[in-house]
Amino acid sequence: MAKAIWNGRVIAESEDIIQVVDAYYFPKESINMEYIKPSKAKTYCFWKGEASYYDIIVDYKINQNAAWYYPDPSPMAENIRDKVAFWKGVEVKL
Repeated sequence: MAKAIWNGRVIAESEDIIQVVDAYYFPKESINMEYIKPSKAKTYCFWKGEASYYDIIVDYKINQNAAWYYPDPSPMAENIRDKVAFWKGVEVKL
């Protein structure tokens, strides 16, 4: 069971993760939405498409844009549709 942990809280937990390069993508339904707030940030990856972001908020601490997802990935990255990855200090335990 893989877990994404930040500030002592489990943000996501799933056995159904996908690794793409150095990132682990969790199914959206495995995310504890209590700790997630949509961000306005967007970036673009030439092979995955446009990424959207979430802020993670735990005990009044905010980790801005610490989770990302591709709402409409390119055909080459269709396997990460409806999946969320983490960075910026979020620990993924496998």
